[in-house]
Amino acid sequence: MNGTATDPARPAGAPLPDLSGPLGRPPRVLVTGAGGPSGVCFLRALAGFCDLWAGDIDPNAAGLYLVDRDRRWLLPRGDADGFVESLLRLCERLRVDVLVPTVDTELVPLARAAPRFAGAGVRTLVSDAAALERCLDKWALAETCRETVRVPRTVLLEEGVADRFGAGFPAVAKPRRGSGSRGIVMAAAPAALTGLPHDRSYLLQELLPGTEYSVDVLVAPDGGVRAAVPRARDKTDSGIIVAGHVLDRPGLSRLAAGVASALGLRGICNVQVREDREGLPALLEVNPRPPGGMSLTVAAGVQMPAWAVAGLLGAEVPGRIAHHALSAVRHWEDVVMGPDGLGDVAGRA
Repeated sequence: MNGTATDPARPAGAPLPDLSGPLGRPPRVLVTGAGGPSGVCFLRALAGFCDLWAGDIDPNAAGLYLVDRDRRWLLPRGDADGFVESLLRLCERLRVDVLVPTVDTELVPLARAAPRFAGAGVRTLVSDAAALERCLDKWALAETCRETVRVPRTVLLEEGVADRFGAGFPAVAKPRRGSGSRGIVMAAAPAALTGLPHDRSYLLQELLPGTEYSVDVLVAPDGGVRAAVPRARDKTDSGIIVAGHVLDRPGLSRLAAGVASALGLRGICNVQVREDREGLPALLEVNPRPPGGMSLTVAAGVQMPAWAVAGLLGAEVPGRIAHHALSAVRHWEDVVMGPDGLGDVAGRA
């Protein structure tokens, strides 16, 4: 997806790093998950700043065709045996400087293997495995953050817990692990939970009826939050924002920065919040990777992909990168090739 027709991707006054400075040349960056909006956004944001390679499990992934044929690579699934070894060999072969994973299943394996990649000269844009586990387990997320920000009342789903749930009904039941809306049940009463596993693999959570916001957060390698950019999700399609507003809401920015710090995240993450019945924002979940709607943040003056790469390469990231408010709609854009172009990739990792 692309941004607005005016597409103010690099507004006047917005700071941009010199990505050629640390290495004396443009860095070589491999972005995985090129078929998803996160990968596409990262590739578009870095075009002209870096030498780019794109990888995905699908030969028809749209982001593969944002780079030349010899820079398109098919990758194994992140949860497949040999994923780390295959990707490490590919990075060594391509002499990659920075690896940017954008797929949830890739994050923990790559975090655990980050020292091996570093030994091969590859910096990986990923938080450490313990921080990722705190995000990917929604119970651990709530327990970690409840002393820092407002967290909806949350319990583990087991026998008898629904009858004594203090937040009452309607409520939300969701898997402890998983992304998107998969497995989520809106429960009007305890009887709606009958078919769900009562083995603590699900959460029962207070329903937050208010407006939902997403906040993109940039955390420097030293752990300092450099930017937190909130947006309202006015319209979504399959969980991805297609119309929305970037907001000047310092309270939301502070909330998201506090969450990222409490979790010990690095690089780029996305904090999702929703207002409760009193209009107070409460934490929903955290995506510990570049988000699919990050093009709005770039348009609002915070070039998170470029600054995240610069930080990994040792450049100093500004203490605070300001953003400006805007509204945007997003749309599909065609990549037109010759009759044999689709599926034409350099090879398989």
